[in-house]
Amino acid sequence: MDGNTVSRLMGNGAHQINRKILQTFQNSFVQVQNILDQNRLLINEINQNHESRIPDNLGRNVGLIRELNNNMRRVVYIDINLSNNFSKSMETLSEEDSAERGGGEKRIRPALN
Repeated sequence: MDGNTVSRLMGNGAHQINRKILQTFQNSFVQVQNILDQNRLLINEINQNHESRIPDNLGRNVGLIRELNNNMRRVVYIDINLSNNFSKSMETLSEEDSAERGGGEKRIRPALN
């Protein structure tokens, strides 16, 4: 999609969809930021436990590292969903733009008997 198409889409009543896209982005970024903040705390605790060399603390690191890995999986999942949602939204906008310009009409083929 070139810049002209984006400009046309923005001016053709796509405001509602654009707002939805922005809300989705914002919600996803907030979720990711919260997870990354939690990961920072986990990493600090893991480092402190490792430096202490206390067996119980080192054992606790196993669970903390698992939690860290699960958090990273959540970030990847959010990113994948965000990418998919964005792609679908752009396809919808492009189809609507094409239909408004008259090129989006679908031909109905007669059924073969």
